Amino acid sequence: MLVNCLGVIAAVPALPPAAPRATAAPARPAPPPAAVAAPARPAAAATPIPTGVPAVPPAVPTTGPAPVPASMPPVSVAVGAAGTPTPGYRIEVRNAATTPVETLVRQELPTGSRATTVTGGGRATGPVGATAGEVTWRLRLPARSTTTLHTALTVTGPGRSVTAPTCVYGTDGTRPYDCATATWVGAATAPAAQVTAAPAWRRPPVLLAAFAALLVLTGGLLWWVAARRRRRPAATSEGTVGASGTTGPRPAEPVGAGGPEDRGTVYPRPALPTPAVRRRRPPVWLVVGVAAAVLAGVVGAAAWTATQRVAAMDTTKQPTSGAWVGSSVTGALGVPLRETAFEFTVYRMSCGTGVLPAAPGGGRPCLATVGVRNLTSEQQTWHGQLQRAYLPGGNWVAADENATRVANLGRDVFAQPVAAGRRVLLPLVFTVHGGEPPKQLELRSGVFSAGVRVDVD
Repeated sequence: MLVNCLGVIAAVPALPPAAPRATAAPARPAPPPAAVAAPARPAAAATPIPTGVPAVPPAVPTTGPAPVPASMPPVSVAVGAAGTPTPGYRIEVRNAATTPVETLVRQELPTGSRATTVTGGGRATGPVGATAGEVTWRLRLPARSTTTLHTALTVTGPGRSVTAPTCVYGTDGTRPYDCATATWVGAATAPAAQVTAAPAWRRPPVLLAAFAALLVLTGGLLWWVAARRRRRPAATSEGTVGASGTTGPRPAEPVGAGGPEDRGTVYPRPALPTPAVRRRRPPVWLVVGVAAAVLAGVVGAAAWTATQRVAAMDTTKQPTSGAWVGSSVTGALGVPLRETAFEFTVYRMSCGTGVLPAAPGGGRPCLATVGVRNLTSEQQTWHGQLQRAYLPGGNWVAADENATRVANLGRDVFAQPVAAGRRVLLPLVFTVHGGEPPKQLELRSGVFSAGVRVDVD
C-alpha cells in the first residue's frame, strides 16, 4: 500500500503556486484553463520584436491552421527618370494609412555609378554587405501624405542607360512594402544600331553557288563548241561526185551492139561504207573540274552555316535542368524579365546584413527582394528548389525554404499558388558558404520552363 501511494503521488503533477490562492478566495472568478495550466512568466523575459522581424518558428510543426499573413501598411512608391544630362530620379513615397508609418527606403545604385545629389536626408553607402552601392532614407511618413525624394548619379561609362530600382521596407529592412523601378536614358544616347541583312551578292553561300553555276555553264559551252567543230568534217565527206565534181556512186553505162559505145557490161562499184560518227564525250578534265567546283561550293556553304550557328551560341549561360519551354532571358537588377508563366523582377540582393539569423551549418544568408507577376489566366504554383543562386565558381544553391519562411513571418510562399494576373512581392533567402556573394540568380516557374537569369554582382 505504501508503494502504491508513492507511485500515485509521483504521477500527480505539482500544482502551481497560485492554485491555493485561487481556492482560498471563492468570490473571485476562476481564471480560464489555459491561464491556470501555463505558469506566469516574469516581465523581463518578454522582449518586443521590432517591426517586420519574425520570431523563430517552432521545431515541431503545429497542427493548427495556417498562419495569417500580417497586414501590410498601405505604403507605395513610384519612381520616374529625370530628363537631365546625367542620370537622375524622382521618388514618391505615399502613405495612404490614417496613422504615421516608419519606413526604410532603399535605392540600388548600378555597378560603376556613384550618388552625387541626395535629398530628404538620405545617405549613400558603398557595397558593404550588398552587391552594389545604395542610397537609404529612414522616414516617418505622416498619415495620408506623399514624400518626394530626388537623387542624381554619375556613371563611369557615359551614353548608356541606367536602371535604379527602389523599395520601401519596414524599419528592419527585410519585408518590402512596395518596389518600383525606372531606367534613365540620356538625350545624347545614340540609338542602338539596327542589324540589317547583307545583300545577296555579299553572302558566301550565294557567291559559292553562283561560282559553281558559272563553271558548269562554261564547261557546257566549251563542250558544245568542240562537238560542233568535230561534226563539220564528217558532214562534208558524205555525198556523190558527179559531172560537176560531186561525189557519189557512178551510174552504169548502156550496153550496145558494137561501135565505140559498145564497151561491154560494166558493173557498178559498190559504194564505200560511211564511217560511223562516234559520239564525243566531254573531256575528263572538264568533268573533274565541274565536280570539284560543285563539291567545293557545297562544303563551303555547310562550313559557313555551321560557323554562324556556333557564333550565335552563348557560352556564358549557366546550365539548366529541363529548360524545354521558351528561351532564357538575362537582365540586370530592376529589369522585368518574362518567361513562360511569370514575370520576375529582382530589386535588391544583399548578403550578411545581420537582419536574418545565421544558418545552422555556418552558411551566410543572402536575401533577395523579388517581384513575381503571373502572366497567365490560371493560378501557378512554383517551387523553392527551382530558384537558384549561382556563385562565381559555377556552383549553385537553391532557395533556403526554412529561412525564406522566417523572412516572410512564418508564411510558406511556395505552398500558396500565385493567382492569375496577380503580383506578389516577397523576400527569398539563399544560404551560401564562403566569402563571395552570388553573381547570378536563376528564377523559373516550373521544371520545363527556361526561366530568367539576373546578374546581381
